[in-house]
This record gives sequence, structure tokens and C-alpha cells, in this order.
Amino acid sequence: MSHSLDTGKPQSDTILVVDDSPDNVLLVQSILEEEGYQIDVAEEGETAIEKVNVAPPQLILLDVMMPGMDGFEVTERIRQQEDLPFIPILLITAYDQPSVAKGLDSGADDFIRKPVELEELLARVRSLLRLKHSVDERDEIARQRADFVSRLTHDLRTPLVAADRMLNLFQQGALGEMSPQMEEAVATMTRSNRNLLDMVNTLLEVYRFEAGRKVLNFATVDVKEIINEVIQELTPLAEEKGLSLKKQDKIDDEQLTEVEGDRLELRRVFTNLVGNAIKFTDEGSVEVRLKQQEQATTPELVIEVEDTGPGVSPEEQKTLFERFRKGKHQNSGSGLGLHLSQRILESHNGSITLDSEVGKGSTFTVKLPVKQE
Repeated sequence: MSHSLDTGKPQSDTILVVDDSPDNVLLVQSILEEEGYQIDVAEEGETAIEKVNVAPPQLILLDVMMPGMDGFEVTERIRQQEDLPFIPILLITAYDQPSVAKGLDSGADDFIRKPVELEELLARVRSLLRLKHSVDERDEIARQRADFVSRLTHDLRTPLVAADRMLNLFQQGALGEMSPQMEEAVATMTRSNRNLLDMVNTLLEVYRFEAGRKVLNFATVDVKEIINEVIQELTPLAEEKGLSLKKQDKIDDEQLTEVEGDRLELRRVFTNLVGNAIKFTDEGSVEVRLKQQEQATTPELVIEVEDTGPGVSPEEQKTLFERFRKGKHQNSGSGLGLHLSQRILESHNGSITLDSEVGKGSTFTVKLPVKQE
């Protein structure tokens, strides 16, 4: 496979030169325009930031010493704007090494000292533009991949939902009586179709998070209430397997169980954890414990989901929260559920950990910051 090599002279590259000295600007501008670059000019920091917000350039050449807002502050202000694309910043300085270190710490990508030498300037410009093009290409590939997966999962959902409805009609007898063998076959098809639909839905949610397209609706949420709902919903599933599903509440009356979060997403997390515990446990019990952990900074709600299942080996624990991690248990699924749960909790400033030993069960521990009054 051949790859085109960036020669560093794309005609569309725009470079913003920021310097309060007209002589310096004229020198740099003449050098770069001769190489085919488009040049925009700003004489001070505020104007530079305004230009960047209106039309982001491919590169910024920024003088450190300027009246009012210096180059360090301009760099920091630009880097603080997360909605901007990546823009390399080349600092022009007459200072010694300490100021260079400060500039790089502020978010600049490279520096060049005055008086500026032509070949060095062009070499550094070409280098940073190659970096810019590489980052843009990587981001575009990631965006296209996310769009593809999003479209694919949406397209997959349509026939799966249609099949689910049709299979329900069969099971309800709306399309005629079925023999016992047909009923068993349709029941198997229904379970398989719903498992696939669940996986597609989860995959879609994972990529929404990873593409930055997931919109969370934060509000005051009572975690204790969510836990009660999940246990009530999943108790029949536990009873079918002869398991005991218990809840232990260690919250005092004066302790709060409210957090700032998206209720639907938090419910998804606890449904997944408790559902997994039931799914992987063949005998014994599943216990959900709710307590508050007082810390020096912010109190945390601690939710533990403990099962008497087969446990997880140390090797599996290392990759447990990765995407498409395949467990060794016969009921193991796609591995997306735990990965999605971790992403959801991270977006709530929470965490999830596992304590497990083979043959002695597993305990998943979720921590969420308590909403302060």
C-alpha cells in the first residue's frame, strides 16, 4: 500500500502570525508567502483569539513579548477552548530556556528564537504542519468510524425489532397454533434475537460515548430508589434460578443517597451489574449493599454487588472493562456491558472496581460522589 508524503507546501494552509512589531510581521509574512502559505496577521492577543474562533488557522506563529496579553496567556486561552480543533502553536522568543519551558507548559508545541533564521523557520513550520495534518487525519478516521458504527447499529436495529415483534405474534398465537416443537424453536429464536438486539443497543451507546455524542441529562437522582427498582425488576429472574437476591441498606437516616446524574444511565449500570451477577451465579445468592463512605473531601455513596458465582481469574480481571472482552464463562456475552458501565460512571465522576477470587464469587464496587446540600 502506498502512502502520499506531505511535502509541507499545501496551498490551503493558513498561518496566523501574531506580533506587535510591524517589521517582524513583514519579515515572517514575506518568507512564508513566498513558500505558498496563506498568512493572516494579528497585532495583539485579543485579536488573535477572535480570529482563531472565527476561522481556525492550521498554525499559529506567536511572539512571546507583547503588550497587554503576552504569548503565554494567548496560548493558555486557546488551549482552554476544547471546542477548537488542534492548532499547533510556534512561539517566537528572545528569552532563555526558562521562558521556553514556560511556553511549552502553557501548551505551545515548539519554539524558535530571535533573530529568526529563514531555513529554521521553514523547517519548524513544515514540521508542525505535518503534525497538524496527521492529527486531523486521525480525527477524521475516528469520526468516520464512529459514524459508520452508528449507522450500522441503527440499520441493524430495524430488522431486529421487526423480528422481535413477529416472534411475539407467533408466541401469542396470532398467526395460528404451533406444535410444542415449534414453540420451543420460536422461544429459542426470541431469546437469541433479543440478545442480539441488546448487544446492538449497547454497542450504539458505547460509540456514542466514545464519539463524544452522548448527551447526559443530569438532575438530582436518588440512588437508593434506583437500587430498589432494579432489585424489584430482577427478583423474578433470580427466583427462576433458585437464587436469593438480597439488599442490605447501611445508610443512616441523616445520610443522603442523592447524586447529580442521569437517572436512565445510572439505572442501566446497576441493572447490568445485578443482571450479570444473577446470570453468572448458578447457586447461592446475590447481595446488593448500599452505604456511605465519609472522606476528607467529598462523601461518597458506595454500592456493592456481591455474588457467589465462579469468580474471575486475575488474568481476566486485567481486561474486564475493555471493549469486546470475552470471558471464559459459558454465559459470557460481548464484554460491552461492563465497558459501558465504566464509561457511564466516569462521566459521573464515579468509579467501578472488582474484588474477586476464583471459586469464591465476585464483588463489584461502585462509588459516586454524594450531592451536597
